[in-house]
Amino acid sequence: MSDIEIARAATKKPIQEIGATLGISSDDLLPYGHDKAKVSQSFINSVQDRPDGKLVLVTAINPTPAGEGKTTTTVGLGDGLNRIGKKACVCIREASLGPNFGMKGGAAGGGYAQVVPMEDMNLHFTGDFHAITSAHSLLSAMIDNHIYWGNSLEIDIRRVTWRRVVDMNDRALRQITASLGGVANGFPREAGFDITVASEVMAILCLAKDLQDLEKRLGDMIVAYRRDRSPVFCRDIKAEGAMTVLLKDAMQPNLVQTLENNPAFVHGGPFANIAHGCNSVIATTTALKVADYVVTEAGFGADLGAEKFMNIKCRKAGLAPDCVVLVATVRAMKMNGGVAKADLGAENVAAVEAGCANLGRHIGNLKSFGVPVVVAINHFVTDTEAEIQAVKDYVAGQGSEAILSRHWELGSEGSAELATRVAEIAESGTSQFSPIYRDEMPLLEKIETISKRIYRADKVIADKKIVDQLKLWEEQGYGNLPVCMAKTQYSFSTDPNERGAPTGHSIPVREVRLSAGAGFIVVVCGEIMTMPGLPRVPSAEHIRLNDAGEVEGLF
Repeated sequence: MSDIEIARAATKKPIQEIGATLGISSDDLLPYGHDKAKVSQSFINSVQDRPDGKLVLVTAINPTPAGEGKTTTTVGLGDGLNRIGKKACVCIREASLGPNFGMKGGAAGGGYAQVVPMEDMNLHFTGDFHAITSAHSLLSAMIDNHIYWGNSLEIDIRRVTWRRVVDMNDRALRQITASLGGVANGFPREAGFDITVASEVMAILCLAKDLQDLEKRLGDMIVAYRRDRSPVFCRDIKAEGAMTVLLKDAMQPNLVQTLENNPAFVHGGPFANIAHGCNSVIATTTALKVADYVVTEAGFGADLGAEKFMNIKCRKAGLAPDCVVLVATVRAMKMNGGVAKADLGAENVAAVEAGCANLGRHIGNLKSFGVPVVVAINHFVTDTEAEIQAVKDYVAGQGSEAILSRHWELGSEGSAELATRVAEIAESGTSQFSPIYRDEMPLLEKIETISKRIYRADKVIADKKIVDQLKLWEEQGYGNLPVCMAKTQYSFSTDPNERGAPTGHSIPVREVRLSAGAGFIVVVCGEIMTMPGLPRVPSAEHIRLNDAGEVEGLF
């Protein structure tokens, strides 16, 4: 059966029963139908004095067209921990409509390791993304309205930095000219759109600890500059209060369940190649108070998502992972070893061994944060014993261990061995987590640290304009912020076609953006776009309702 058919056949429990497994009463759940609900802020406040459970991060090698299955492994591991008697909860991000109708697909897992309701999760869910888009758009409208009615803040309309957003891949909106059509429509200026998941509002919602923190962070966002280059903040436009009202419900974490009726928090969805790539802090910290184990994930490869999880989310939220699970597949190793996608079904141990360099690079990077690493080999039916053993042998040579996991095919039965080992490591107390750079380090040095230690680049290429901008932000008091690298997810370099573990390359910095409300500096590298485009044949062409009114084509 397809993923959507498996999800549709699931026997779901009422969401109140799922909440009860975590000690959340029906009164503290705001149901959205029978199978999903939001958790009330009053309940979240009531558990803050409890001790934290163990935190497990799931990340992956650089994505390939062969597929890695990071979310599938996250869900499978959560089910596996519950199977071996642990009280575990999954924490993942919500799905963006852009990738769903583009080429990446959804974010609910796959096979027999899924979060349900799958269709809802991958479409409108509880409306969080729409609320974020609306709040962002409100600020956009209020900025242009302020300029139209006299511009008392003296905004330089050439220096409005606030871009619009929409939750869809639409390359035609990357750069636009707004307010055409005459005096009644305002002052014409250049503008553009990002995808909603790249919005600073999304980042803020995922980093804020409560509504008060959310409103303050929204007010701290810089939206434009005056002619004297002094910043204009969202609070100067007086938009943060109304934006918070729009985000009031979106701020509350969503509770759903896995196919095996285990609890899962699904909340927030910043992309890891253009944002910080983690689910919300409020969902993770709440889960840690009500479960003994929390399994979360960070987007794309470990060079992006895991790096930002460690250096941004953990730094800002005071979190420390007890174990990292690095997902790899035999198929992806073969692709990194030079095998074409059409030939992945044939055994090729030599290609597996050649492609393991990418895996080894990620293992070393993750260990540099002081956290123990386990490799999960996400099993495919075409994998041979010799190929699997080649991966295990390579990982052993890196001082870690690789465990075959068959959660996609068997659910928790197939992930029990992985869950057992992860629990042993998490409970051993061997993690000595620490970010790889200090708050006090100059911004350019932070960029260079990530580029050289994580990407293994020789140098960072940044012109004088960018260097001067970083120095100005330091002078304005933003020098202690972490940096959020926006880079292709397909390679350690900025060339998406350069697989494996490249060295000798440079990281060209095209642009830097100050996200003062979110609390980081976005560093745009290479040709990465903050508004993706659709592929030649988008998935949307195959998504439809069947005669029974059921969704088909989602994956």
